[in-house]
Amino acid sequence: MTTTPIDEYRRTSYEISQAIAPGWSRRRSQFETAMTPVREWMVRELAAREGDTVLELAAGAGDTGFAAAADAGHVICTDFSPAMLDVARARAAELGITNVEFRVMDAERLDLDTASVDGVLCRLGYMLVADPAAALAETRRVLRPGGRVALAVWAAAERNPFFAVIAVTLVERGHVTRPPDGVPNPFSMADADRTRSLLEAACFDEITVVEIPLAFRFHDVDDYLGFMADTAGPLAVVLQKLSDPDRVDLAAALEHALAPFATDGGYAIPGAALVASARSDDEHR
Repeated sequence: MTTTPIDEYRRTSYEISQAIAPGWSRRRSQFETAMTPVREWMVRELAAREGDTVLELAAGAGDTGFAAAADAGHVICTDFSPAMLDVARARAAELGITNVEFRVMDAERLDLDTASVDGVLCRLGYMLVADPAAALAETRRVLRPGGRVALAVWAAAERNPFFAVIAVTLVERGHVTRPPDGVPNPFSMADADRTRSLLEAACFDEITVVEIPLAFRFHDVDDYLGFMADTAGPLAVVLQKLSDPDRVDLAAALEHALAPFATDGGYAIPGAALVASARSDDEHR
């Protein structure tokens, strides 16, 4: 059987998620501080009520779903990576959250009954699944009539130098190549019109799409490099394997590239997310 680029993408995505889960655990607090405006927007738009069942897809460390747990009756925290789900379990125990269950689940093939949840959260997940249209159709299927989805994806690369700088620098130095066309990447849903059209195609209505500016703060270049080596998906794997001379060379290049974002306390590097919310369209049940 011939392996397609998408098949290979699914396999490597799983392997990478498993490998970087410990890094996400180490960097969770640093990332969540920067993402606070996104998390708060999503939870507010979802507007979970007492007794609701909320599903979080591609949950990672689970903080977005846990923020909704205070209002909801029950949270189903899911990720396709068992190692990532272990990070979420540890975080829930740390917070003392008890109204949550953890399930390994692929966003494209949800092992849930039709019309079984009241709300769905997915932060930085749909853009990376192999088939976001299928994942949104599944989201739509499991939502009860009138249920809501709240999601976030990265805005355009030029709006996200915190990520683009490391990616461009690695490409320039020959450590990575650009992904082939048609394979998902962090900016696969960066166009607001595309995100809106995917939600419309999945039969959602009352769609809202806005951009939220962010700032990622780092003490120095080593802090930035360490953060990316712990969290940045396939780039993280590349960074972890660099030789000492290559890492020194990369750090010098990044010090130059990040100079415009220098502050007295290190670096404040801009980012931006597209956030969207929508309602399950009753007419298509």
